[in-house]
Amino acid sequence: MSQDPRPFGRLLTAMVTPFTRDGALDLDGAQALAAYLVDEQRNDALVISGTGGESPTTTDAEKEALIRAVAEAIGDRAKIVAGVGTNNTAHSVELARAAEKAGAHGLLVVTPYYNKPSQPGVARHFTTIADSTGLPVMLYDIPHRSGIPITTETLIEVAAHPGIVAVKDAKGDLAGTSEVMRRTGLAFYSGEDAATLPLLSIGAVGVVGTSTHFVGAVAKDMISAYERGDVAGALALHRQALPLFTGIFRAPGTVLVKAGLNALGRPAGPVRLPLVDATAEQLDQLRRDAADAGIAL
Repeated sequence: MSQDPRPFGRLLTAMVTPFTRDGALDLDGAQALAAYLVDEQRNDALVISGTGGESPTTTDAEKEALIRAVAEAIGDRAKIVAGVGTNNTAHSVELARAAEKAGAHGLLVVTPYYNKPSQPGVARHFTTIADSTGLPVMLYDIPHRSGIPITTETLIEVAAHPGIVAVKDAKGDLAGTSEVMRRTGLAFYSGEDAATLPLLSIGAVGVVGTSTHFVGAVAKDMISAYERGDVAGALALHRQALPLFTGIFRAPGTVLVKAGLNALGRPAGPVRLPLVDATAEQLDQLRRDAADAGIAL
């Protein structure tokens, strides 16, 4: 069970991975983007090589190089949480050990996807990865992508592992999440930007965001307002950011984040197939959503 109620802080962004125009890894761009997210958008930690960072299409060597570059750029100003979840437990263990050596401070481990293991298999997958390093683990519960949930019972079971300390919750089961919070010390982070405030109301501690590439500072203020008891202020900030909380997902989030960053002249570059870059129409809509949130793209 977690001893720290906020093991990764309050605000995390699942950082996109910048590429050069020809699709190569852009380490200089990654360093600049990480510094922007920490110093201007006020992130407490960055998720590196999550799905939003195009982890399915980056190599293991690229993932390790990315962690090292970001660690060099942000120093001790924020933590690095490395996405190491796959549907192959042995491969995830390899990625976890490499991430630890490269300088990560924690691991994000998604539910095994496509092969749809049983809940005992899910539990063993998580605990095996947690056993493989000394890093704290955040589980990622997103059944609409992975194909299966982490059930309430499984979450309660694996919470007994000292290395499993948090959950990125994108399941949308407030009652089940409340039960896990009631019975464990797991720290919950919203895995859906627009659900952050509702989850805070039942005991969550923060968000792992996508739109927070642009509205991170607003989200941080929203969380802080709620924590100090200013519920009306938190609600006002939620409503302010809502057009981007939701609009960033009109297309795959990575696609629109990169389009927005490119429009701002920040490092991002293209996406790798099977993703395709945003159309002019999608970028125009993103600009309208951003304007509704008070952000100029």
